Amino acid sequence: MIAPAPSLSSPFLHDPVTRFVTAVTPGDTALIDVSDTAGVIRLVAVVLTFAVLAAVLRYVMGLGDGKAEILATARATLQLGVVGLVIAMVLQSWWLTGAFVAVMIGVAGFTSGGRMGVRGTLRGWPLLPVAAAALPVTAVLLLVGLLPLHPISVIPTAGILVGNAMTATTLAGRRSLDALRERRGEYEAGLSIGLLPRDAALLVTRDSARLALVPALDQTRTVGLVTLPGAFVGTLLGGATPLEASALQLVVLAGILLTQSVAVPITLELVTRGVLVRPTTAA
Repeated sequence: MIAPAPSLSSPFLHDPVTRFVTAVTPGDTALIDVSDTAGVIRLVAVVLTFAVLAAVLRYVMGLGDGKAEILATARATLQLGVVGLVIAMVLQSWWLTGAFVAVMIGVAGFTSGGRMGVRGTLRGWPLLPVAAAALPVTAVLLLVGLLPLHPISVIPTAGILVGNAMTATTLAGRRSLDALRERRGEYEAGLSIGLLPRDAALLVTRDSARLALVPALDQTRTVGLVTLPGAFVGTLLGGATPLEASALQLVVLAGILLTQSVAVPITLELVTRGVLVRPTTAA
């Protein structure tokens, strides 16, 4: 039975993330019911069907071989299953919570480096913008009291911010490296008129990197009108009032904007200074 929603006079930010990550009770109120075999079979059938259809559409339209969708869905299933098994243990200890966040940052950084096309030890450099963007924002939200200082607050908050920092880092890095390759003539022209290598690279990469900020800006501008984000819906399902859910979502969106606004300039700096390079441009 879902607990009654707190009144508007209660301190809505007293423990909002706890409600955000609280599981919805089974029964008619459950968002997805997997309490019996039929529910599990239905879930597996729908997820598998969606993944196969996505793969077929990509293959038919010449947008890839379709393997990525199948592999991504399989990985998500495995990873969520493992996380579901270990999360309760992790939440019992600050040390384990810190280790879990470190793993998230490590995976995000190396995933971003791989997506950029960098190799070897260079692939670890995206850890810098991801960590420098996500960790301070998470710390501020906890230290000022907007979110409760508990492991159960740290993991979902850091997860959201790390994920968005990874996305911004990947997009900024890929677009900047693509711009350097495609606009090589402009870069060399800048060098010919006396610009330093960093300044010449910045001349051709800044606009491309700026595009990495567009998705978060659009999400913030249209929230509530086009989409109802996960934090808002999850908090409502956890028993919060609409005002509390809106407050939490506003905090999350502001945190994402700041996180990406830190990650993108750092990534751009790494590219323009020649720290992040692809094998074809490293020689």
